[in-house]
Amino acid sequence: MSFVPEFSNFVYIADTTKVSGRFVALLALEATVLASGTVCTSSPSTLTSMPIPAGAMVYGFFTDVKLTSGKVLAYVS
Repeated sequence: MSFVPEFSNFVYIADTTKVSGRFVALLALEATVLASGTVCTSSPSTLTSMPIPAGAMVYGFFTDVKLTSGKVLAYVS
């Protein structure tokens, strides 16, 4: 799979520590479960227990991200 995102700055998240910031997209590097994520531009404002398949991109304005499992690149706005 070849994917070139339009974002250049990212934070690599590979553990279960809550990470805060201003993220506009999450790219799952492997099958991932989002434990929680606060999204400011959609409803509901908190996503919980959300599976994200490997290679999937989730767009939204995230102010914090916490994983149950997996690895993501969180693109900074």
